Amino acid sequence: MKKYVYLSGDAVREEDKIIGIFDLDNTSWSHLTRAFLTQAEQESRVQSAAEDIPRSFVLCADGTVILTQPTPATLARRLEEQERFLLWQN
Repeated sequence: MKKYVYLSGDAVREEDKIIGIFDLDNTSWSHLTRAFLTQAEQESRVQSAAEDIPRSFVLCADGTVILTQPTPATLARRLEEQERFLLWQN
């Protein structure tokens, strides 16, 4: 059974296709992260699912970077809640 995670806006991804969820405030201090995000944007791999200033970015297995409004903690909680729901269902 495929598990999907709602990121924000119209962005939904399969759980196993998500490599990582990162806090933009904490990670953007690094020149390496800024260079990575700049390169991803130049290669048209960045998608914005944030209606306001993004707080997080999600790196997907296909190289897509999704900018999201929810914090990494909120996205992690969504993953945990979904996991508990699926365990309850089985």
